[in-house]
Amino acid sequence: MQWTTEQRYTRIEDVSKDEWAALKKQVDCSPWRQTYHIQPQTGLLNDPNGFSFYNGEYHLFYQWFPLGPVHGIKYWYHTKSKDLVHWENAGIALHPNDDFDSHGAYSGSGIVHNEKLYLMYTGNTRDEQWVRHPKQNIAVMDKQGTIQKWEKPVINEVPSGYTDHFRDPKVWEENGLFYAIIGAQRTNLTGCVVLYSSPDMETWTFEGEIETALPHFGYMWECPDYFTIDGQGVLIFSPQGIAPEGDCYHNIYQSGYVFGNLDVETQSINHGVFTELDRGFDFYAPQTMKAPDGRRILVGWMGLPEMSYPTDVHGWAHCLTLPRELTIENGRLIQRPVRELQQLRGVQMETSADLCDEMQTFDSFSGTAFEMICSFELDDADSCGIEIRVNDEEKTVIAYDALEQKVHLDRTYSGALADSKYGSVRSCSLAAEKVTFHLFVDSSSLELFVNDGAEVFTSRIFPSKDSAGIRFFAKGGRASCQAVKWTIGA
Repeated sequence: MQWTTEQRYTRIEDVSKDEWAALKKQVDCSPWRQTYHIQPQTGLLNDPNGFSFYNGEYHLFYQWFPLGPVHGIKYWYHTKSKDLVHWENAGIALHPNDDFDSHGAYSGSGIVHNEKLYLMYTGNTRDEQWVRHPKQNIAVMDKQGTIQKWEKPVINEVPSGYTDHFRDPKVWEENGLFYAIIGAQRTNLTGCVVLYSSPDMETWTFEGEIETALPHFGYMWECPDYFTIDGQGVLIFSPQGIAPEGDCYHNIYQSGYVFGNLDVETQSINHGVFTELDRGFDFYAPQTMKAPDGRRILVGWMGLPEMSYPTDVHGWAHCLTLPRELTIENGRLIQRPVRELQQLRGVQMETSADLCDEMQTFDSFSGTAFEMICSFELDDADSCGIEIRVNDEEKTVIAYDALEQKVHLDRTYSGALADSKYGSVRSCSLAAEKVTFHLFVDSSSLELFVNDGAEVFTSRIFPSKDSAGIRFFAKGGRASCQAVKWTIGA
């Protein structure tokens, strides 16, 4: 279906109850609705926003177009949780119904201030010539959950030298001042981030562009995030327009990080190389927050812009990743599923085997929603791995190639295909004699943590409901494996 501009800017408030009920029924009948991931009731979900802990609960918002699987006029939808596992839908948080966000409440972040949760976000507006004019706005949530927008933008104009691609403020407090970085595009059509400061969240001063060693790295940097872990600064951003290089940058857009401490006085960051956060097919626009116990927690959008997905025909698209704890180890950013997710574990099963150029299955090792940890020790096998969501025609393959020293994720035969022009295999280098695959599989997704979070592959898959088999294999020699699996959900 081709959506017109008028359809994309239809508001949920203008849809009849019967139309809404029909759309909800269509979505509910989708065979790929998730079991334990955050997903939209209807329509399209994208960037996580405003991720924060306030008044005893985690609050997570996301971009939402309610009426279909396209990027139409965006709302903020609100979910909340006491444990990062069980999420409660709290309804629409921000309606794009003011002059300063008339064409969409775009992405932003949250910070606790004056015993309230301040949400700073980009308001998308357009004039009569359809020219975009982004505004940076504030909304405030109190302890009763009431959210009130401020009447005027706190940053009303784009500074000289930048285009109207100017969005996604991430705010933090440092040495008694508030700072916000905003993703931007220079007038020479290259990407960057800029810095603002404020003493009170109300009056914001443009400090300048953050000087990096990446002056020509894509044409736009979206969803920037800056934080420190044990004194080490980390800048995360999602650059658009990066050409593939080796095993890297094969999605339409990328998300990654650099290590470096931001000097807010000189607006500069002396940083290392840009490293992709995720090696899979569907990961973008991540956002982090600091938990009460000091952990840095990340959630990402399990999807990508400008891509088609098999759920589109059912009236919905996308979900969010599971929360991940970030640490820095051996000069790398490590991602692990938060320990609270162990609450999801149901029936436990264990198995082990010595494989010699063969494929094996085991009783009770099957399913469409589960967690599994499987370790392989290679003897002389050329490769080893797992096939999940298997039936006679479908499979998703996770393999370690000992000859190439690479991990491969292959969704060529995973069922209905997501947009396939970007290929069906993702890979990364890994030198190891023992390989551990930690999988979270849901109805239409796979989150794979390799060797305790050294690498992560996040991907949507769209197999048939009867594709529930699990197989373990070694090729070209011997390898031993040990696996433990937990059911999740019904």
